[in-house]
Order: sequence, then structure tokens, then C-alpha cells
Amino acid sequence: MGKYFIAFGVALLSVLVLTPVARVLALRLKALDVPEDRKVHDRITPTLGGVAIYLSAMIGMGVYLLLSHHRLSGDLVGIILGATIVFTFGAVDDIRGLSPLTKLFGQILSAGALVIMGVQIQNIHIPFSSVIISLSPELSVIVSLIWVVAFINIINLIDGLDGLAAGITCIASASMFYYATQTGVGGTYVDAALVSIVMAGSTLGFLRYNFYPASIFMGDSGSMLLGFLLGAVTIQGVLKSIAAAALFVPLLALALPILDTGLAIIRRAFRGRPITHADKEHIHHRLLNLGHSHRRAVLILYFWTALLCGTSLAIKFTANNKVLWVTLGLAVCGFLVTVFPPLMRGDNGKGKHRERRRRKREDGEDDVR
Repeated sequence: MGKYFIAFGVALLSVLVLTPVARVLALRLKALDVPEDRKVHDRITPTLGGVAIYLSAMIGMGVYLLLSHHRLSGDLVGIILGATIVFTFGAVDDIRGLSPLTKLFGQILSAGALVIMGVQIQNIHIPFSSVIISLSPELSVIVSLIWVVAFINIINLIDGLDGLAAGITCIASASMFYYATQTGVGGTYVDAALVSIVMAGSTLGFLRYNFYPASIFMGDSGSMLLGFLLGAVTIQGVLKSIAAAALFVPLLALALPILDTGLAIIRRAFRGRPITHADKEHIHHRLLNLGHSHRRAVLILYFWTALLCGTSLAIKFTANNKVLWVTLGLAVCGFLVTVFPPLMRGDNGKGKHRERRRRKREDGEDDVR
């Protein structure tokens, strides 16, 4: 277990060192996020933070492999290869821009590399039942490809506020690490735990520069990479198991970005717009419209993600009803904090204009992303 935390520390320290370098690189390559109507920030910000996240994760994994003499398995090779492919496509998009179809091709290519190396969903245990669906080899490939590509786009879409995607990924990665180490320490679980812990270290360190007000964004090179790694870990460390909670754990832990993505797809389809059409109606946008400041909106989403992750793990590993009552109490408190921001500040709710002025004073409108 100690070697995992060494890998975590190495990944965290590496990203702290490499992120300023990535920022300089982004400025030289003109990889900049320019404000526009669909975005919340209105100052030009360097991107390519994914470079630091990718390199730090690779360094963390390399250190673990050297210290533990762990054999480089086919699954881990597939994860590294797929991560490299999707990161490369994301980096090119950050620098030069790619069409949605080209990015989708890169996502499928990276997921294909993962599947070819054996990281596939072979069984699906329906939650709260004894039904286990065994997939044929062909269907296993298709379902696995869809799963990974979906996760890539889920994290990509949630990346709308400073520190949001990195923080949510960090929390989810920590829960996946706990699941992997508690379920088993041999075979595929070692690889799942390793990828999860270095991802947690890389994203936690990146928040030093990416939390509001961000000095650098992760860009598609970071968001697509993190989505791919989460998709890979949930298959390799969770869905390869036929345990009853196998499907339930990742779906509940990442319910927030999954719900946001689902609502975005339904919303755009209902309005006759392409799925790739951007808007300002995501969950984080709605929190800002409710009157929450930038920081508070992000922290609220962290809270809900942590609560959902904790609930998924509690259902898997505990049978204590007290845990569920505590979870219910936290959910009620979280709901009140989320829906009624004036209660948090003693505001008497005298109108939207007053709330906007208050939010400007708290955060500075020209820094909001």
C-alpha cells in the first residue's frame, strides 16, 4: 500500500513542477482559450494543462513499477497506449483545433487500443438483482467502446468552471482506488488501483493552478485524457468483476457528470440541435444563475460528487443503516445549500440584480470562466 502513496506523491509533485512549464509552452504555441458567448470566463487563458497531467501520471506509474517490480501487464499497456492516443488528439485540438468528427475518431481509436489489449466489459450484473448478462465477444467490444467514448465526453462536457473537471476526477479516482484495493490486491486490481491513485495525485496537484481563478486550463488534452482513464479504470477494476455492485459503483460515483451529459443530449435533441452544439445550461451554469459564486458552485459540485462516491462505496462495503441515515442527512443539507444560496449569506432575496452585484464583488466578474 505504501508504494501506491509514493506513486501518488510523485504524480502530485510532478504536476506541480510541470504545470508552469505547460503554461509557458501553451503561450508559445498560442494554445489559448479565448472567451466567447457560450463560456463563463472573459479573459484569455493558456490551455494545454493536459500535458502536465499526462506526464505526471506516467511518471507516477513508472515510479511504482520500478519500486514494486510489478510486471507491465497487457491491461496496463492498453491503458497507457490509449491514454497517449487520446491525449495526443486533445493536444492537437488545443493547439490547432480539430473537427468534432476527428476528435471522435481519436476517442474511438484510443478506446480500440484499450479493448484490443483485453480491457473489456464481459459481464453486466444488473443492480439490485441476481441477473448477470454475459456478453458475446462482439458485443463486449461494442459495449466497451461505447462506455469509454462516453466517459471521455462526460468529463469533457463537465469541464466548464475552473477546477471542476479536475476536482470531480480527483474525488472519483480516490473512490475507485479504495474500491480496487478493498476488492482485491492481485491481478487486474493492482493496475486499476495504480491508475486511480496517480490520477488522483495528478488532478489534486493541478488544482493548485486550475482552481478559481485559474492560471491555466487543462484543455481537451486534459479532459479527454481524464475521461479515458476513468472509463478504463471502471472497466478494468470494477466491471471485470461480476459482483452485484459492479455496475452500480461507477454509475453512482459519477452520477453528476453522467446526469449533466444526459440532460445536455436530451436538451439539444429536443431543440433540433447537434449534440456537439455548446450551450450555457449545464448544471454548473444553473448554479451560477441561482446566485452562487464561482468558487461556491464548484465546491457544491465537489460535495455532491463526494457524497455520491461515498454512498456507492457504503452500499458495497457496509450493511449499517446508520451510514444511510447520515448520507440522507448530508443530502438534505446539500440540497438546501444548493437550491437556496441566499440562506448561506443571510440574503433576503430582493432580486437578481442585487445577487449579481454581490457575486461580482465576491469573485470579480472579469475572472469568471
